[in-house]
Amino acid sequence: MTVEVARRTKRDLGEQGEDLACEYLERQGLVVLSRNWSCREGELDIVATDGKLLVVCEVKSRSGVACGSPLEAVTPEKLHRMRKVTQRWLMAYRVGWVDVRYDAVSVLWPPEGEVRLHHLKGL
Repeated sequence: MTVEVARRTKRDLGEQGEDLACEYLERQGLVVLSRNWSCREGELDIVATDGKLLVVCEVKSRSGVACGSPLEAVTPEKLHRMRKVTQRWLMAYRVGWVDVRYDAVSVLWPPEGEVRLHHLKGL
């Protein structure tokens, strides 16, 4: 995927990566319910559904791999926090029992070259 967008800051890269991840997930048939939902315990990048289960997706964007691959940043501690924040999301939206799957989308977006997305399902 080639996308011509100026990437000036880390925040811009993160926002643009989340935009691409949402577009990708929607093309996969998911309906995005929330983006950047936060509470005092943390934030959920994307909450979506396929009509049967809730998909909570962490998005990690990087311009290179000098500090490791984007998915290396999804640690067991991060996953634990995602689970905790998901419980808050479920309470806030008064959602009863529902199956939840935790995913991650890696967005590798080098200054020169194509954007590469990798969707890891079921963390």
